[in-house]
Amino acid sequence: MTVHRSGIEAKAGMKAGVQGRTTLRVATYNIHKGFSHFNRRMMVHELRAHLRLIDADIVFLQEVQGRHERHAERFEDWPSEPQYEFLADSVWKDFAYGRNAIYDHGHHGNAVLSRYPIISAENEDVSTHAFERRGLLHCEIGLPESGQSLHCLCVHFALNERGRRRQVGALIERVRRLVPDKAPVIIAGDFNDWRNLAGRRLSESLGLEEAFRDPWGRPARSFPSGFPVLRLDRIYVRGFTVKHCEVHHGRPWSRISDHAALSARLQFK
Repeated sequence: MTVHRSGIEAKAGMKAGVQGRTTLRVATYNIHKGFSHFNRRMMVHELRAHLRLIDADIVFLQEVQGRHERHAERFEDWPSEPQYEFLADSVWKDFAYGRNAIYDHGHHGNAVLSRYPIISAENEDVSTHAFERRGLLHCEIGLPESGQSLHCLCVHFALNERGRRRQVGALIERVRRLVPDKAPVIIAGDFNDWRNLAGRRLSESLGLEEAFRDPWGRPARSFPSGFPVLRLDRIYVRGFTVKHCEVHHGRPWSRISDHAALSARLQFK
């Protein structure tokens, strides 16, 4: 199920603010359901404050808690609204949420927060087995200054390589089927792709560029957030030039989630 809100206030209020812009700032973050590493502390309030400091136009989030009745009973300051709505608040007027894992006391999934109007949103179930529910959230976002649409896909892929291969294949098939060849695209999220096998496929099949590449062509290290070693989180783009990118790790980020946040400043081609 996909939850989507695109308000008249956002559509009317943001057009003048982004008119004529040539750059776009994006971020991706696995927020670990609003808890610190090893679930020691509930950090959703600190998460909201620091997420705003990145000042991204579009945010791709994974492991977002849509509802959790037990946490709501346990923590006095647990937000009354879903996490994606609590985090969006008045900063990102539009948001979309795709449920992936559903259980008796709640559900979690992926979310996209946007300062631009979200025209449409659809969540595709790409789970490869019943015990690891995964999805890709596809949003079409209006860009008033360019008169075209931006396709944003927020993903969270499997821990096992076989599942990831199938899920990357489903992602490629969806983009080929639903996204025009010349449309700008951003695909971001937690790929769990520590062997860096997805990037080559996405480049060859869709013409996507990895935003974070070191001199040896490897993506950024993003896990664990205290001292990143594994290259799990990604931002792939098409139709943009990458002007700057950053890994947000160490304090205070390592207190908020077990993943580092990634952000990139993109320039429209």
